[in-house]
Amino acid sequence: MANLATTYMGLKIKSPLIIGSSGLTNSIENIEKFAKLGAGAIVLKSLFEEQIMHEVSYTLKQDPLTNAYPEAEDYIKNYTKQNSVNHYLDLIKEAKKRVNIPIIASINCTSANEWTSFAKSIEAAGADGLELNIFIMPSDINRSSTENEQLYFDIINKVEKETKLPISIKLSYHFSSLANTLEKLSWTGIKSLTLFNRFFSPDIDLDKMEVKPSFVFSKAEDLGISLRWIALLSNRVRCELSASTGVHSGEAVIKELLAGAQTVQVASVLYKEGIEFVSVILETIDKWMDKKGFADIDSFKGKLSVSKTASPGAYERVQFMKHFSGIE
Repeated sequence: MANLATTYMGLKIKSPLIIGSSGLTNSIENIEKFAKLGAGAIVLKSLFEEQIMHEVSYTLKQDPLTNAYPEAEDYIKNYTKQNSVNHYLDLIKEAKKRVNIPIIASINCTSANEWTSFAKSIEAAGADGLELNIFIMPSDINRSSTENEQLYFDIINKVEKETKLPISIKLSYHFSSLANTLEKLSWTGIKSLTLFNRFFSPDIDLDKMEVKPSFVFSKAEDLGISLRWIALLSNRVRCELSASTGVHSGEAVIKELLAGAQTVQVASVLYKEGIEFVSVILETIDKWMDKKGFADIDSFKGKLSVSKTASPGAYERVQFMKHFSGIE
């Protein structure tokens, strides 16, 4: 069998397949299954910044955005009753007892508020790393792109002061200068950039005339988004790159690795195919490596990144008509 070992956030792992943060990583039973199937590491279901703030006795009503959306307060309060911060810390402790692969805590955050001190508790509970899932919605017309981007650096700076855990940043591609921003983020001392996160997409129920969520899970067709940026940024940033979104097969994992990803995260496909699909993905990678004569991941990682491919323009081209102008 091929050697699938690599690193994630600087941690040694047995395969490049990371189980991404989701409801599937919120139970010891599933965590044990993933470890036995060969997952390299597990990112626990995210805690929300609002949960942490509420749990440490901060009043949600202090936030003007909460006043604008009172249903958010009810949701956080009810959610916290069943998914308390203490339960999260207990999950970390128990997972570390049961499995021998890295357990990564995850926090969904949008500010550099007092919640950052909770990173100490995560470290004390035994987590191997911390993923910060950040998305600053650029919807404030009075705030510039520079101000929006600064929030990412503020969050990282405050968390790094609280913990020595390796930190990964999971973020979206909604930046006016994505490559430049990601390069600067990699200078902060973080160990990994995960490209990209998924967030609430609105839809409208015409019968009820209500806003509802849509596109909860990724599709295989979404792969091109992360594939392009992984390839463009490989060897250009000072931290590892982890691919996420649109990875629904072993072949997709291989493509991300060829583009330059160090690791690849999956979640949506496991809801569709089941947890056991992890072994199918890993078997596909193993067979392909054997067929191509690659003994380990480093033998082919990044071979088709922009810096090494013979056709870098294929990653840069974005205009539809340029590529399909000949199709009637």
